[in-house]
Amino acid sequence: MSDEIRPEDAAEEPAPEKPAPVLADLPADPAEALPVLIEALAEARLAVDARTDDLQRIAAEFDNYRKRTARDRDEVVRLSSQRLVEALLPVLDSFDGALGHEASTPAEEAMLDGMQSTYQQLMDALGKEGLEVVPAVGEPFDPMVHEAVMGGGAGHLVVTAEMRRGYTLGGRVIRPAMVGVADADEEA
Repeated sequence: MSDEIRPEDAAEEPAPEKPAPVLADLPADPAEALPVLIEALAEARLAVDARTDDLQRIAAEFDNYRKRTARDRDEVVRLSSQRLVEALLPVLDSFDGALGHEASTPAEEAMLDGMQSTYQQLMDALGKEGLEVVPAVGEPFDPMVHEAVMGGGAGHLVVTAEMRRGYTLGGRVIRPAMVGVADADEEA
């Protein structure tokens, strides 16, 4: 068998476009040449319009592709940040528990001061990524950001205690605050 490509095996190529008339092909009489030139001009305009439409479509498709990849990249970054922050929530809870203790000796006070500094550095770094603490005690109860686990009432509820902090990341709740609530009229 031969490795040569035979004409019948080759893929069909599109038919070449009809070439525009050359000035040498024009009739000598200007009256006869005018319709030929007008037809050639109309064909050239159609070809240019078709190419322009193709280029505009390709440009629009590329713009959509660029926007879609930017959205996808932003979503991946957001989800990665959220996964990291959610993994650090138990660490933040441990800090909250440790910092809630009262120091009874100067050594404990120094240790708590160091822990407070480390905690603040961690919160500042996470804050730059969009982490915010959900306001709790004294705030009106909001079921979108608070999870009531004790208390209750029939009227306007207010948060009276916080058992676990809640957090938002980029404006989205990643963990509601675990709170106790009471009727606002009873608090007054």
